[in-house]
Amino acid sequence: MTDEREMLRETVAALVAKHANPAAVRAAMESDRGYDESLWRLLCEQVGAAALVVPEELGGAGGELADAATVLQELGRGLVPSPLLGTTLAELALLAAPEPDAETLEKLAEGASIGALVLDPDYVVNGDIADVVVAAADGRLSRWTRVSAQPVVTMDPTRRLARVTPAGTEEIGADPGIVDAAAILLTAEQIGAAERCLELTVEYTKNRVQFGRPIGSFQALKHRMADLYVTIAAAKAVVAEACDAPGPTNAATARLAATEALCAAAAEGIQLHGGIAITWEHDMHLYFKRAHGSAHLLGTPQQLLARLEAEVLEPS
Repeated sequence: MTDEREMLRETVAALVAKHANPAAVRAAMESDRGYDESLWRLLCEQVGAAALVVPEELGGAGGELADAATVLQELGRGLVPSPLLGTTLAELALLAAPEPDAETLEKLAEGASIGALVLDPDYVVNGDIADVVVAAADGRLSRWTRVSAQPVVTMDPTRRLARVTPAGTEEIGADPGIVDAAAILLTAEQIGAAERCLELTVEYTKNRVQFGRPIGSFQALKHRMADLYVTIAAAKAVVAEACDAPGPTNAATARLAATEALCAAAAEGIQLHGGIAITWEHDMHLYFKRAHGSAHLLGTPQQLLARLEAEVLEPS
């Protein structure tokens, strides 16, 4: 990670620590819009979170996909409900137009407008609160100028989804591979959440005493947490490579690695915390729900494996 991205990560981490503790996350996910609007303004004004992938000449920061991934990783670590993922993907889709809509992009970059990308119209992230809706289908991108949206109740209460239907559309142009960008940004969220699961579990096993000793001192549990650390570290490296070199193969590989890491971290966290982890008052069950919700958001692991298998078997 570059020094600039590390500074970006630290700034976002500080904002999350101050404004998005577990109680604040629960209040945000139960709010009318599904996120903390004051924190969203801070992220946009102090960090420029919504402007990262937009070129400077269009009102943005002129950053790269990896910059947005850095922010999303920290938001994922805290399960912070946020419209950043959908807004960033809508911006990337609009930028694919031969002549990008500067006015719309400027509003998105400021955080004044919320964006959403439609890959599956039945499960659109922030689809019911979006001001700008862009869809990808059959190798083409289109802007849905008028939509009807209905919130969808899902397993993960920290991620707002909606069923969206178009009432008017405008052609944008060819799809440069927006699903790959979506997958890579989602993996960054997953890695952040996986790291936090491990942190919470290690902390708990240091404090939970059984047979006169902290359970974390038992060799069997040390091995399990060490294995989990290696799984997460390996997945993090794969995701970092995908951020630096986006493409179908790297995106699918990163999704598989990050999904495995988060699902494993959440499952171990649930088991090692014991019965307390599945109570509403504890946060671990929220990470478990995020893990399995994210695993199916952009295609199941089985679909990703089939895609990679097809690429390997495709004649050169």
